[in-house]
Amino acid sequence: MSATERPILIAYDGSEPARAAVREAGALFAPTRALVLTVWEPGLTQVMLMPDATGMGGTMLPYDPSVAREVDQANEEHAQRVAQDGERLAREVGLDAQAITAEDSVAPHDAIAAAAEEHDARAIVIGSRGLRGLKSKLLGSTSAHVLHHALRPVVVVRHPDDHSA
Repeated sequence: MSATERPILIAYDGSEPARAAVREAGALFAPTRALVLTVWEPGLTQVMLMPDATGMGGTMLPYDPSVAREVDQANEEHAQRVAQDGERLAREVGLDAQAITAEDSVAPHDAIAAAAEEHDARAIVIGSRGLRGLKSKLLGSTSAHVLHHALRPVVVVRHPDDHSA
């Protein structure tokens, strides 16, 4: 498969920065193939059933595997709907798009990089939320992690409201 036949991979979570990344991907790469990836996190039930960090106010409920499976299924289905929204937007900007999802087993940036490798993407396109200060330190930056750790070229589309240097 030639480089021009290989798809680009667009990380998409439905946010405005992700939507801006899709639009920029269309401007840069259309009419190429694009995979619009939404990452979902399994195992949220275990987190939801744990007491809060103070030990006050949280209640440990009995763990029910069937509830965990239902929550995971709902999360995966939500991710599929979000990816399909991104696919629709990507088609509007001239990309030959396909929605895909990936399970986040460690961290979203690892799932994005792994999907790029799995699909032999020629580039990853990702939006930046423009977080600054303490928020950036606490939440981290998925785009920064992808930029520094992915084995593929990465296009980071800055959030329109991010005017910091």
